[in-house]
Amino acid sequence: MHAFARGQTDAFDRLYDRYRAPLLRFYRRQTGSAETAEELLQEAFMRLIRTRDSFPHDTPFRLYFWRLARNLLIDHYRRQHRSLPASYGDFHPEQVAADERVQPDREACCGQQVNRLLQLISELPTAQREAFLLREETGMGLEEIAQLTDSSRETVKSRLRYAVGKLRQGMEEFTRE
Repeated sequence: MHAFARGQTDAFDRLYDRYRAPLLRFYRRQTGSAETAEELLQEAFMRLIRTRDSFPHDTPFRLYFWRLARNLLIDHYRRQHRSLPASYGDFHPEQVAADERVQPDREACCGQQVNRLLQLISELPTAQREAFLLREETGMGLEEIAQLTDSSRETVKSRLRYAVGKLRQGMEEFTRE
């Protein structure tokens, strides 16, 4: 980010390449809409461009960027006069574009499990889903997620524990069927 602020446009390309896919997946799984996710993604990077000169140098870029991205999501729901959804409701896992980390042969053999896992993630309470996705999509630690969500470390830890427990239980029930 510092290089981009100094005018090195290729630095922006590196940031975009690094954060595009995880952010798009995060938005897709939070909104349940590929179109909305793409719009939010574009807005996030546009804001990053607009704020490059005011980037706080004492803040880790990852935390700064994900806070910006999260605030966009919150603003999106506020504009619609809605609160963050507890679940996606009309979300259909097959609408999610293939994740570039999933290989076609693996996707074919694990399609039902992937769909079930996505469904279970969509059914998590908002705070648990957000903590889980931030951990899995960004690799953030408990402290970073706590800072980003204005929560305590213990609260984040608890949310993750409950989320993983619910996902594990749901997948165990699915494999027994």
